[in-house]
Amino acid sequence: MIWLAVFPTLTVLNVALGDWLGALTPVLRTLVLSTIAVPIVMYGLMPQLHRLRSRLLARTASR
Repeated sequence: MIWLAVFPTLTVLNVALGDWLGALTPVLRTLVLSTIAVPIVMYGLMPQLHRLRSRLLARTASR
């Protein structure tokens, strides 16, 4: 589930901020990306993925 949230988030951020991030050093680029991506993943995407997983498990358990 983590990869389902992290990979698309980082891909979108890289595409959206690519020109601006290209001018930064690799360490600073990683700092900026992680500062933006971690809250999005932890507070935005992971709770929804957990809910979806719970629904799917409940549906398969009821069969």
